[in-house]
Amino acid sequence: MHFDEDPPSSHWPIYKGSSFDIWEPDTGIRYAWADPHVMRDYLQESRENSFRYAGSRSAFSEFSETWVRDEEKLPCLRTRIAFRNVTNRTNQRTIICSAVPPKTVLTNAAPYFLFPRGKERDQAFLLGVLSSIPLDWYARRFVESNVNYHILNAFPVPRPEADNQYYKRVVEIAGRLSAVDDRFKEWAESLNVTYGPIENDKKVQLIQELDAVVSHLYNLSEKDIKTIFETFHTGWDYHDRLNGVVEQYRSWE
Repeated sequence: MHFDEDPPSSHWPIYKGSSFDIWEPDTGIRYAWADPHVMRDYLQESRENSFRYAGSRSAFSEFSETWVRDEEKLPCLRTRIAFRNVTNRTNQRTIICSAVPPKTVLTNAAPYFLFPRGKERDQAFLLGVLSSIPLDWYARRFVESNVNYHILNAFPVPRPEADNQYYKRVVEIAGRLSAVDDRFKEWAESLNVTYGPIENDKKVQLIQELDAVVSHLYNLSEKDIKTIFETFHTGWDYHDRLNGVVEQYRSWE
């Protein structure tokens, strides 16, 4: 690893929690930089050892041995969903997650999700739900300082069918908001969305629509939505966002 400000151009960035934010896959902050040849060998060996010796405790236990042994299947080679494991319920947000670009290494301050089943659309759906105010409001009832797996695994994430209109729209919004540059070209194409910078007004509209659609997935009423925004964070200026979410909510009814 290199910790200097001017690493070789071939090196991969190593992300920590502050390296990403909600709908900001790259804040420009780095933990370090890694030689990809050394890092790939290390990660592959680590993955194989976990699969071989950890049994059901291995994060890769639900994958096939063929997948585990295929170095081209290393998660770091494609877009994945990471989250900050250090948080605080007094912060403006509790669950801070993001799509991170391919050829990026993560420290243990930025755990990521593995998907032994499902497709990129399911990953985008999870990203959209976890980035919404309704889910975050729920998380704030339980999370104090760390997003531990025993808490995370119990989050009530909706499970609609793939042809559900709300599922489709969450996928589209999450895919578009996360695909901010050509590093996400393959990810965007798999979701059938465009990629590149988003004008701020359009970004705000999509974020409000996401909250509205997720609210429908949870069968929330307008009264529920207002309660969530009013009790979400002490002192935050929520009125414009709430008005936008309610307007979008009504358009989807």
